[in-house]
Amino acid sequence: MRNGRQLRGLAIAQLDSQIVRQSERFYRVSSQSGHGMYDVIRSEYYAMGWVCNCPDWLYRQVKCKHIWAVEFSLELRKAVEPTVISPIKINACVYCKSELILKDGLRHNQYGDIQKWNCKACGRYFTVNIGFERMRATPQAVTSAMQLYFSGESLRNTQKFLRLHGVHVSHVAVLKWIRKYVTLMQAYLEEITPQVSNEWRADELFLKVKGNLNYLYALMDDQTRFWIAQQVADTKYTADITPLFREGRKVAGKAPSVLVTDGAFNFHTAYKHAFWRERKSLAIQHVRHVRMSGDLNNNRMERFNGELRDREKVTRNLKKADTPILKGLQIYHNYIRPHMALQGKTPAEKAGIQVEGEDKWLTLIQNASKANRVK
Repeated sequence: MRNGRQLRGLAIAQLDSQIVRQSERFYRVSSQSGHGMYDVIRSEYYAMGWVCNCPDWLYRQVKCKHIWAVEFSLELRKAVEPTVISPIKINACVYCKSELILKDGLRHNQYGDIQKWNCKACGRYFTVNIGFERMRATPQAVTSAMQLYFSGESLRNTQKFLRLHGVHVSHVAVLKWIRKYVTLMQAYLEEITPQVSNEWRADELFLKVKGNLNYLYALMDDQTRFWIAQQVADTKYTADITPLFREGRKVAGKAPSVLVTDGAFNFHTAYKHAFWRERKSLAIQHVRHVRMSGDLNNNRMERFNGELRDREKVTRNLKKADTPILKGLQIYHNYIRPHMALQGKTPAEKAGIQVEGEDKWLTLIQNASKANRVK
């Protein structure tokens, strides 16, 4: 929850012509009373990074609404250069590297068809199956299985669907595909920094691991709904979740300015340990919401928990806390599933990461496999 100065600063920033940029370090902000303008200047000599000539800053030495307005304005107008992940196209012969290649029929097997290519330079035929080499099933079968499973179907229902399309595999094989490709995509996506906002939310929900009650702690960006980090613990109120916040800082490349949680004491303890530098300079605020209605609420996180609960119904047989299935749910939430609250976009798209192609699973797997080869 923002304080009064923050809210007034946000109101100023959202109005046109209220902030005039004189230079990169000097801004003029209109008075809300309509009497003149105040100067906001960047300064390295103060912890907050800015000075203002308004009475609030001069006499109280606090971060006034005009400084907040400039910071919100910079945040709102910051140009985010999107990261584009495109499907990999075949444009050269794998043998002679010539670009004189043509499609030449399909290679048929009992699991599906794979495109054949003919090189006019060396006369050789070849197939390219990036990310799916030595796989019996086609890429379409694998990505369809992943889509079905992470959108709510069980392993056995996924197996039955594939059987209807002529792909005869066991439910264990489907699970092996999920483990293999989630691990591959996770390593690739860890190298991409999402452009998340400065307000994050955290909460926990219970799940069973090997029949025992555990808790999944999740950290989510408020503006983009991007699932930033996760941690599995065996207790609710006493677990050390400092690693959750440290992972969040690593993934986002920064710390939040506002952290919203419920009233659990371990959230506040982890907040103090993970963000001690920001707390020292008063650059971060921890809001401990304890109600479900009104202004003091964590409803967005509760809605996110409901989504995870729907998926958890078909992942009852988790064998270990660090299972790739949970990371797969995170990838599905961030990069695959469109959200109504985001006007049909994925959290990754709102965070500046554009995954192209009709089959986003295929695009991610291809690029992750290519990046893994380079390493």
